[in-house]
Amino acid sequence: ISICRELPNIEVITFSVNAISDLEPLKQCQNLSELYLRKNNITSLNELFYLKNLPRLRVLWLSENPCCGSDPHRYRMTVLRNLPSLQKLDNQAVTEEELSQALVDGEEITAPPARRNVENGYPESAESSAAESATETESELLSFTLEETNKIREELGMKPVPRDKFSSFAPREMDCNRKKRNNVLNAILLLMKELDVEGLEIVQQTVGRRLQALRKKELQEE
Repeated sequence: ISICRELPNIEVITFSVNAISDLEPLKQCQNLSELYLRKNNITSLNELFYLKNLPRLRVLWLSENPCCGSDPHRYRMTVLRNLPSLQKLDNQAVTEEELSQALVDGEEITAPPARRNVENGYPESAESSAAESATETESELLSFTLEETNKIREELGMKPVPRDKFSSFAPREMDCNRKKRNNVLNAILLLMKELDVEGLEIVQQTVGRRLQALRKKELQEE
């Protein structure tokens, strides 16, 4: 997520199932309009402090993080009190009535969360959640990574990936390589929005050469 510090113009970010616990790198993304963070290790709603000054944020998917707690109403009201410009929270439309109620039932966040001890780049408190994420079923992961990937592709003017084709990319079990490749693919699609015509032409040429090399290798192996 630290790469976001270098992408102030990014508009759509999907980082679901990535053991993310700190939203501080997002505070500079002033053009961010959609943020997908489902199933991470965000333990405190105080992380919303870093999103409060993002003027264009309209869609947030934060469900299934530890910060959601056991009281769905309090969680939703607190998010909406601090991010009243949201139009959609956790794939559910925000109503005017909710925004009004949030002023009563939600908790105002005025400071960032306290720093947590970190070892090897991961918060210690995230170990159990990370272990649970590692045991996700493939169908659960595919269901939202497909949706979010297609959302990115739509923003880029690309055709959506059919579910049957998307599923065919994966082996029976979700392993680290599969997960890493999905993350890399989504990152590439996001970064492409930052490129001008010259940059996109360079990418196109590089991809063409890479495809030719891979096809040549496949023919040699056959």
